[in-house]
Amino acid sequence: MDTIVGTAGHIDHGKTALVKALTGVDADRLPEEKRRGITVDLGFAEMSVGDVHFGFVDVPGHERFVKNMLAGASGIDIVLLVIAADEGVMPQTREHFDICRLLDIKAGIVVLTKSDLVDPETLELAKLDAAELVADSFLQAAPLIAVSSITNEGLPDLRDALVAEARSLARAENERVIRLPIDRSFSMRGFGAVVTGTLASGEINESDELELLPSGEKVRVRGLQTHGKPVKTALAGQRVAVNVAGIDHSKITRGMVLAEPNILKPTQIIDAEIEVLSDAARPLRTRQRVRVALGTSETLARIQVLNSSAEIAAGEKDFIQVRFETPVVAVPGERFIIRSYSPQTTIAGGVVIDALAAKHRRKEFARASRNLRNLLSAGNEHIATVRLLIDAAETAGSSFAELQSRTALKSDILKSAIEENTKNGSLVVAGEVFVTADSFKALTKSVEAAIADFHKKEPLAKGISREALREKIAAYLPLDVFNAVITGLHSSCTVVIDKDTIRLAAHKTELSDEEAALSGKILASYIDARLEPSRLDEVLDQAIGSTRFSRTDARKFFQLHLDSGDIVKLADDFYFSKSEIDKLVSRLRQFADTTDARLIDVAKFKELAGVSRKYAIPLLEYFDRERITRRAADKRLIL
Repeated sequence: MDTIVGTAGHIDHGKTALVKALTGVDADRLPEEKRRGITVDLGFAEMSVGDVHFGFVDVPGHERFVKNMLAGASGIDIVLLVIAADEGVMPQTREHFDICRLLDIKAGIVVLTKSDLVDPETLELAKLDAAELVADSFLQAAPLIAVSSITNEGLPDLRDALVAEARSLARAENERVIRLPIDRSFSMRGFGAVVTGTLASGEINESDELELLPSGEKVRVRGLQTHGKPVKTALAGQRVAVNVAGIDHSKITRGMVLAEPNILKPTQIIDAEIEVLSDAARPLRTRQRVRVALGTSETLARIQVLNSSAEIAAGEKDFIQVRFETPVVAVPGERFIIRSYSPQTTIAGGVVIDALAAKHRRKEFARASRNLRNLLSAGNEHIATVRLLIDAAETAGSSFAELQSRTALKSDILKSAIEENTKNGSLVVAGEVFVTADSFKALTKSVEAAIADFHKKEPLAKGISREALREKIAAYLPLDVFNAVITGLHSSCTVVIDKDTIRLAAHKTELSDEEAALSGKILASYIDARLEPSRLDEVLDQAIGSTRFSRTDARKFFQLHLDSGDIVKLADDFYFSKSEIDKLVSRLRQFADTTDARLIDVAKFKELAGVSRKYAIPLLEYFDRERITRRAADKRLIL
């Protein structure tokens, strides 16, 4: 059982000495730390008690190094809130405690160090001071143990309490993809780049191909260590050292994330719920520049409060959008801390809800807040979360890859959630895209209405082209979604698809007496012309005569005949009556029956059709396309 224990507390309250007394390891590793006698960066140590293995993260207590403290606070299971008995609660004690509470650390122990330096009365006062600090918090019922790192007084009780807390921890399901926030990187002679951190989720195996984010560089796992020993696999919740190949150590910095390739996406915008500390000096306001500690990174950002007042008062919660100045990597449910830009003090903490958010306009704030509230309520209910994310995408829907980037869920977990939503009718599968049933229904109605509107405006048209329809109603949609809508309408016999044209099944072309007369004249012109018709414009002008109709009107009636097949297009401006074409085909095949080879040349065809070469060539080429004839040298084979 692996448990990560983090220290928290004011400078010089004995955090590092406590870790050394428990583990035998001096977590201060830097020369500066040795020289100054204070911790300035993260220190690490380990201890095993029975089957429980503890990884300790020792953090700096000085206010100047809170940034480093925050890098170590992510991934902590149990916090040791360290308070020196001879000094009691100090400013950094309060700030570290607030950070632990805002990070939603669930378990902890209050440790009064330096108990050997005070008398019993002072020790009792220190206990009261500590109890007042943690009242009504996650540490209210936590063990409070007085210890001395010099005499070892209280250390056995502390070890026992750590084991008890570790055994009582609710272990989260490891349902998300590989994510290792990097808190340290260095180079080892003969091995190359090594990174360390607490594995937040997933499992890392030797030889795995991983991705370094936000840079996007691909690396390979050469080796792994947990508990100071080489292993083949590292599990979520473990402190792990990863030897990576394919990158120079100088390109890796604290705050980067080692992740499963091509899933998590760097972002500069997240949506979150925020809690402003009750003792914050002023409200958190829109456009306020802040420092955001997320994972092991600290990044500058601007705040967009998603309410009408554009601020969140001290002690209040609300939804915000964080707009980072540089890319970060985040996942839903991840906790973060907000500190003021200057002077640097902790002012708020929050939880990521949408790790790949888009900017919200002011008029969208209410809807955005409602969506965020629903996602927050869904928590780890993946079926509900998937449905809500797809619903928020509206008719555009979401692909599997998009959903995985937004949820960071393992493939099998996400597939299961999608399948359940599909089974219960909440989702529609549109090719590679998933759309909620309600959105799909609404889109279907919109498409049907658009076709009806086209028929109203163009009553004589055969129908609207597929491309024109998509441009009109669904240009922004994935093609898979649009095609699924059309297929659904066709399957329900709501529309008729004729090649590239779509019309409502109920649509009928109704002509007035005048229109019918003009239409009849156009068709009669081609029938009467037999196989030598005039140019189209001439036919139309002749048909119009002195009527009220324009040539544009006449073209629409002509198109009706073209759509119905009464008139056939052979080539540009070569149109013929279908009945005359059929008669010619009949004569052609009768001729073929009189010859053994079934061959005909151009001259014989001109004679048979009674036309000039001007018409003979387009007719023969048309017959070739329609597989009535086939070119054979300078002749045609009649099929």
